[in-house]
Amino acid sequence: MSTTERSSLYPHGASALAAASALALALTGCGPDGGDGGSSGAEGEPFRIGVVGVNETHRLLAQLAEEELGHEVELVNFTDYNQPNPALANGDLDANWFQHIAYLADYNAASGDDLTPIGPTEIVPLSLYSADYEAVDDFREGDEIAVPNDAVNQGRAINVLAQAGLVELREDTPQPQPRDVDEDASTVTVTPLSAEQTVNALQSVQGAVINNSFLNDAGIDPKSALFGDDPGDPAAFPFVNAFVVRAEDGDNEALAAIAALYHDDRVLEIASELSEGTSVPADVDVDELRTALSDYQVAIGDGE
Repeated sequence: MSTTERSSLYPHGASALAAASALALALTGCGPDGGDGGSSGAEGEPFRIGVVGVNETHRLLAQLAEEELGHEVELVNFTDYNQPNPALANGDLDANWFQHIAYLADYNAASGDDLTPIGPTEIVPLSLYSADYEAVDDFREGDEIAVPNDAVNQGRAINVLAQAGLVELREDTPQPQPRDVDEDASTVTVTPLSAEQTVNALQSVQGAVINNSFLNDAGIDPKSALFGDDPGDPAAFPFVNAFVVRAEDGDNEALAAIAALYHDDRVLEIASELSEGTSVPADVDVDELRTALSDYQVAIGDGE
């Protein structure tokens, strides 16, 4: 897909540099809150869909799936990003709904699994917050900024800081690491933490780049972000979020129909309210998502 085509997927404006919100949950264990057992979706059994930080958007979509499609959906709530993909791969879920394409590519490359998107949802900025400062220009030499420590979101966060002019990179790379930051040329230092801990870090560091999943319960207004990447930029395409399934279910019509409900106006309205208008619906073809997934895996060193 061309740059022009990708750039037309996202409306510009509408607080593009703020972050979207969802629910924040502390890390409390390694399993889902919703019980265990194998995947379902068989006749008379619900589809089990894993989410991180269940919210009203999830609940409304599940309600519509039953009322309008006749498919019962059980939302399985997880406490961090590391859990839903293994649960899907081993058959405990029928689908999950929490991640963008870049995160999925990194997981597949590391695990050898072949999970695949079945329908797009939205794209949201990844943004910088501070309890000490009101603008990017307020940061001082030697200030510390917390970033998520998983490879994809860490790289995205460091690129956000580079775009904000707070760090200098030794070279351009899609997934920079702290060692790629030229500390002598940078205003701030970077401290990787588990994604759910970046919110708490605001009490002890001068700034934090926080994933949208951990804002709402922390009482952080997405519009208070000091800086974020632009979801309308064609370079943001790998950060389109999606419903994800095992490769064997890539043509499952029922799961595809459930995923498509995200673009129902009623669901979009709730998603927009939760994100304070910062989420951008990504109504793109699933084949484009799968191509982006493959391309990203190649870009990070996996694949032919």
